Amino acid sequence: MSSSSPVLVVFSGGGTGGHLYPAMALADALVALRPDVHPFFVGASRGVEADILPRRGADHVLLPVEGFARGRGLAALGALPRLGASLMQVAELFQRLRPQAVVVTGGYAGGPAGIVAGMQRVPLVLQEQNAVPGVTTRLLSRWARQIHVAFPEAADRIPAVARGKVRISGNPIRELQAVDGHQARVAFGLPAEGLVVLVVGGSQGSVALNRTVLGALEGVARGDFRRPESLCVLWSTGPRHHPQVADALAGLGSPAWVRAVPYIHDMEAALAVADLAVSRAGAMATAELLNHGVPAILVPLPTAAADHQTRNALALAAAGAAVVAPEDGLSGGALWRQVERLAGDEDTRAAMADAARSRAHPHAAREIAGEIAHLLPRRAA
Repeated sequence: MSSSSPVLVVFSGGGTGGHLYPAMALADALVALRPDVHPFFVGASRGVEADILPRRGADHVLLPVEGFARGRGLAALGALPRLGASLMQVAELFQRLRPQAVVVTGGYAGGPAGIVAGMQRVPLVLQEQNAVPGVTTRLLSRWARQIHVAFPEAADRIPAVARGKVRISGNPIRELQAVDGHQARVAFGLPAEGLVVLVVGGSQGSVALNRTVLGALEGVARGDFRRPESLCVLWSTGPRHHPQVADALAGLGSPAWVRAVPYIHDMEAALAVADLAVSRAGAMATAELLNHGVPAILVPLPTAAADHQTRNALALAAAGAAVVAPEDGLSGGALWRQVERLAGDEDTRAAMADAARSRAHPHAAREIAGEIAHLLPRRAA
């Protein structure tokens, strides 16, 4: 590759948005730092990247690889032929593209690119989002030049042979933008003053969390629970679930202090006005909460791989930034008691907000990109 040629860097990770979005954020940050870098994405045909990467207009290839289903015994071995085909496809791709570095952000979609990078001695960088490193991160760690983790707790779970390469860098998400709180409240239809509880069950929403929140609101409507003065709720229900939630709220008299929307497009503004959040405990969601210093009641998704959301939530609870409300057995009353307690305790919320900010890495994407740049050829003058 001549000194004037673009520097090609492969970004691989996906299956879910929790692995794909960090890859996209790192690619953008690296291009901003090094405009001579050309990012190329390697994903899976069955992952969310099959929809997102074409819409983004990114150069990419999709592999037949799929995850090994846990608990299926010999049936899981059906994924092996697809893994073999994917490895051959990536080896041929690397032979043609000659990448200068490979960045893997986890998920089964990142495995083939990481394995081939290790075999071909292409500089490999790993970025792990969760408190418990995934299988892909652990398997590839021995070949990596750099391993960036978001949770300090993850460092001790990296294989011992690779722990010297670990850096606690945070999760690469959008950097904080200045938000006019008054304008944001107006845009969301919230009152000018009062405590805002943000409820988010993920981009698609959560049936279980929606049901629990409705149970709490029904209890308030009956007079079983108290609504703290001036408290209002901004609730992202998920697009598919919004009609049912809207009907249920209509049955409660459409309380003016509850603002339920299908999806929050401007999450930056929502986090800026939130005084307390009720949220799942995915890595990227918790990173946003930390960066904005929002105290949280975390309800981990119990079916998440290796129960990583529970580990994320427990790590933040131990740091004082959140409380954990396990979904199993969680009632509307139990959730509302937590909301009522924190809404009425400004000192505790302030301490949780400080603890959240102490764990935040608001410039993670830029800083990780700077570390990746050290592995690349020097920029042409």
